[in-house]
Amino acid sequence: MGRKNKFRQAFRRTAAVTGIALFTVLGTAGFYRSALPDRFTVARGEELSVSTYPGIKARPCEKNYTVALTEFSGRASGSSESTLMLFGAVPIKDVAASSEQRPVLIPCGETFGIKLLTRGVMVVDLTSVGGRCPARECGIVPGDIIVSVCGKNIRSNSDISEIISSSGGGPCPVELSRNGTSLTLDLQPVLYEGSYKAGMWVRDSSAGIGTLTFYDPATKAFGGLGHPVCDSDTREMLPLSKGAVGDIRITGLMPSEKGCPGQLVGEFEGEDLRGEISLNCEDGLFGTLDCPPSSREPVELSYRQELSRGPAVMISSIDGGEPEEYSVMIESIDLRENAEHDLIVRVTDERLLDSAGGIVQGMSGSPILQNGRLAGALTHVFIDDPSRGYGIFADRMVKNIGL
Repeated sequence: MGRKNKFRQAFRRTAAVTGIALFTVLGTAGFYRSALPDRFTVARGEELSVSTYPGIKARPCEKNYTVALTEFSGRASGSSESTLMLFGAVPIKDVAASSEQRPVLIPCGETFGIKLLTRGVMVVDLTSVGGRCPARECGIVPGDIIVSVCGKNIRSNSDISEIISSSGGGPCPVELSRNGTSLTLDLQPVLYEGSYKAGMWVRDSSAGIGTLTFYDPATKAFGGLGHPVCDSDTREMLPLSKGAVGDIRITGLMPSEKGCPGQLVGEFEGEDLRGEISLNCEDGLFGTLDCPPSSREPVELSYRQELSRGPAVMISSIDGGEPEEYSVMIESIDLRENAEHDLIVRVTDERLLDSAGGIVQGMSGSPILQNGRLAGALTHVFIDDPSRGYGIFADRMVKNIGL
């Protein structure tokens, strides 16, 4: 009788442990199912491998496995379907993998001067003139992009001022863009201190400091910053008309402290331009440079699923001199397409912690390398912990130059 009881107890313990293990595996599979994207990009001739999460393996999809080569921009590409497996036994999801030539790029790390002219002008504030605000009354709000007034294209602050002043107080049709939607509003200027005014402040340009991430010697294309240039007042992304890359001279460094991010201080050096900025978007600034910005050797691009939590290298310049390599740790990786941030990195290099307090403003765009490949770029510093910051996948940036 005692032997039977012991057997039952052992069986129950085994069943309980097995149930817990099964529950854990199924829960882990469910997490991976939502955390892993439905599409991947792999290097041509290589199979899909997900290094970001342990225990994930890919095998050819049993229900449909195809490879179709196509010609796109002179580069061969293909696609296949795979099933992601947990521990080689539990299927997670079927995914598609497109095969492309792996880009080879020069990692930079140099600071560069940013000069942007907006497409139209951005409304940054509304103000009262003579007790009224015509702009507010007609429905204009901060962040609106004014494209034309009275049928005349707006390219600068002076354009809009001259048109409003010469309106004679008559209605002025204002064509604007708001969150990608075109609107036309009728503004009625008010006479104030001898001239007609609209009651709004607008901005037509921006300048600043950023860091170059990569350069493609084949096309002379570059990517930098890793995030858009936004208006300092409205926080809206500036619509680019044209932009230029200028030489910048770093004149000082304000180290970061907890609760107070530091910054690189600099000034434009001369009137010579180094290149052209053609795109300001969520992934950064992109354009072409007249000559290579760095003498570094080119490296291969790392696709996002090839990254893993662990040691990496960040290349940056905090004194205007040659960029240096600093040790960092990739603490978090989010592969989801709708992720708020792709990476979280932490500076582990005592040299950078001692001299700059960690990450400072102006270092945005600093390339991050892991296993000798271009993995990502730094984008933002943590205000409450300047040793840590956010990053963007390099393969996300590279798509903006057509690679």
